[in-house]
Amino acid sequence: MPQTKQRRVPVNLRQSGDTDVRMLVGTRVRKSPYWHKSVEHGVRAVTVYNHMYHPRLYFSPEMDGLMGEYYYLTNHVTLWNVAVERQIMVKGPDALDFVNAVVTRDMKKKMPVDKARYVILCDEEGGIVNDPVLLRVAEDEFWFSISDSDLALWFKGLNQGWNMDVEIAEIDVAPVQVQGPKAQPLMRELFGERIDELGYYRLWQTTLDGLDVVISRTGFSGEVGYEVYLRNATRDADRLWDTIVEAGKAYDLRVIAPGHIRRIEAGILSYGQDMDVETNPFEVPLAWQFDPDKEDWYVGKEALQRIHAEGVQRKLVGLVMGGPRITWYNSDFWRVRDGADEDDVGYVTSAFYSPKMGCNIALAMVPTAYAEPGTRLHVDLPAEAGDVAARVHEVPFYDPKKQLPRGQYPEAPAAE
Repeated sequence: MPQTKQRRVPVNLRQSGDTDVRMLVGTRVRKSPYWHKSVEHGVRAVTVYNHMYHPRLYFSPEMDGLMGEYYYLTNHVTLWNVAVERQIMVKGPDALDFVNAVVTRDMKKKMPVDKARYVILCDEEGGIVNDPVLLRVAEDEFWFSISDSDLALWFKGLNQGWNMDVEIAEIDVAPVQVQGPKAQPLMRELFGERIDELGYYRLWQTTLDGLDVVISRTGFSGEVGYEVYLRNATRDADRLWDTIVEAGKAYDLRVIAPGHIRRIEAGILSYGQDMDVETNPFEVPLAWQFDPDKEDWYVGKEALQRIHAEGVQRKLVGLVMGGPRITWYNSDFWRVRDGADEDDVGYVTSAFYSPKMGCNIALAMVPTAYAEPGTRLHVDLPAEAGDVAARVHEVPFYDPKKQLPRGQYPEAPAAE
């Protein structure tokens, strides 16, 4: 089974497929403050993310399932329950020093108050621990809006040795995302014309009908989007949710799952799927997160400097490929084979049919010898779909300059 590199915990490449197994909803896994609202809106499939139930489908087959959700995301406006983005607060006199010691970029130069940044955190070997959005809400207070790993525990463990003067805690703040072409007019109706002044990755701390919120011009979709971080979320979740849904009726708003079709088109990575702690930023399209000029020490600095100098043996690449339309999440890491001699060389991490590209697209981990755009490969799709031809493609597949989330119209994708 091709692992592309020696791992302590190998990627499970057994092709077990999707199975009709019911997920147990119990007390061990947390329900977010918006969970009951997702149920009211007909959530049909969930996964577990950050120890919480996470919606992955609302639309019925008659509504075209995930493709129907994609339509509303790319043509109207959508509301997502993303409370699984747990908020880990670092607050205190040493907060900036602590943050700068755990992220790879220089936050002392790049992080004023009311600014957000996409960041990565690495361990001492350069493996990616988490890739959160970092928010600075005060001079001495930062929030890590985390992906799927226990960052608070890691922070507390680090600070046992560092003994910095900071408070580290998960806080009662839960975000929703408002994403799609009509997101800005909907948010303008809710918050007024000042929303038009909110730049990409900027924050606005304000209120909505007495609810304390932090708004960021960010999202997981590659579309125009906002995240609304609700303080006192356990108490006020219903009011925020219902207010957005009611205002959204005039804009064809639908409650949907996070748009993984669109995020793959945009080249947005999913932690635990496209990368993990045994993956470094040079193996995935995150080399730009390594700042060779950052003078301050941080966890993983020496390892990243070494990897940067030596290079890597594998890369996460984009694939365009044939076969029947992929309209559901891949339940396995599908095998990638050499186009010439049919040897197994890598595996697909994420895949979907892309309406913007007009074909199936995927992210796949392959040796660097196969990473050049245009390289011919094969992918083993499950069951009767079988072997399909594939070709390495640049990532992002669509809107590589991220014009769309900034409110500009991107160039069309290259013809396939």
